[in-house]
Amino acid sequence: MIVLGIESSCDETAAALLRDGTSILSSSVASQIDVHRDYGGVVPELASREHVDNIALVVEDCLRQAGRAGHRLSFEDLDAVAVTRGPGLMGALLVGLAYAKGLAYSLGIPFLGVNHLEGHLASIFLEHPKAELPALALVVSGGHTNLYHLRQDLQAELLVRTLDDAAGEALDKLSKLLGLGYPGGPVIERLARRGDPQAVSFTLPKIGDGSHSFSFSGLKTAALRHAQQNKLPSLSPQQADEPANLPQAVLDLAASFQKAVVDQLLDRLEHFLSGRRVRSIQLSGGVSCNSVLRERARRRFEERQIPVYFPSPPLTTDNAAMIAAAGYRRLASGQSDSWDLKADPNLRI
Repeated sequence: MIVLGIESSCDETAAALLRDGTSILSSSVASQIDVHRDYGGVVPELASREHVDNIALVVEDCLRQAGRAGHRLSFEDLDAVAVTRGPGLMGALLVGLAYAKGLAYSLGIPFLGVNHLEGHLASIFLEHPKAELPALALVVSGGHTNLYHLRQDLQAELLVRTLDDAAGEALDKLSKLLGLGYPGGPVIERLARRGDPQAVSFTLPKIGDGSHSFSFSGLKTAALRHAQQNKLPSLSPQQADEPANLPQAVLDLAASFQKAVVDQLLDRLEHFLSGRRVRSIQLSGGVSCNSVLRERARRRFEERQIPVYFPSPPLTTDNAAMIAAAGYRRLASGQSDSWDLKADPNLRI
């Protein structure tokens, strides 16, 4: 069974071909980083236009890639089309949804609208099909910081989410504050390798209602205050490529900020681990690619005999293989969606 996955929830136009829910035959992504870099973040209208220009080309490239890998496929070989229907940017979602519906309708095959967050959860099982359940599953990216209890039947219960900024968004904003460009996560990680993570003290947020939700806006404000009080210079994206030449105070702020983000993520995992029968920890989404988060999570939980799983880097960012995987699960259980299915930018699990 071959499922075409399509992802267009934000600033990546992606397509992937998946066989029998686990074997990735091809994957193609058109990134928009260069389009949005000068604005310091994603501009929704520009993102939608780029998706319109790229989506057909990305799907065709996906088929060509499969052919070069020895899988000679055409549109007629597809068994279903799965596409992200939310959450995300409304205009961006509509592009992918319209294309997927049109293609599936013309081929007379099932169409499935997929929750982007379920896609991230499914990305773990593409490479770790025997990852133990039940699990604590953290989806952490530029747009989302959600913690789920993933049951043995793969049903996900939301435990907490961020009350304000997502973790990746906070990293992006620090990079923008320092003048180092977008996307910020890789930049901050690169600078942090040369900084002292103990140099700047950040307080772990305490939520008044006792929910242990995530919150990163206070961290961002504290970083801004520190930069102003210490008169840190305004830098440029070009300088981020040579961290050895940056002021030590900037490197220390990056390292300390990154540590504070990771501290909070691990603290919440630790809290919700207590009193639950959990057989694994699963981290997905773009921020799960961060090497410090990976190292500290493994060390912290594997010492307690709890395995920790991450997707490989290409599957951490927005990609269509994870959407195809989540769609395949629904298709295998006999589900499909009607042609009047709407995009939902605030869709939740």
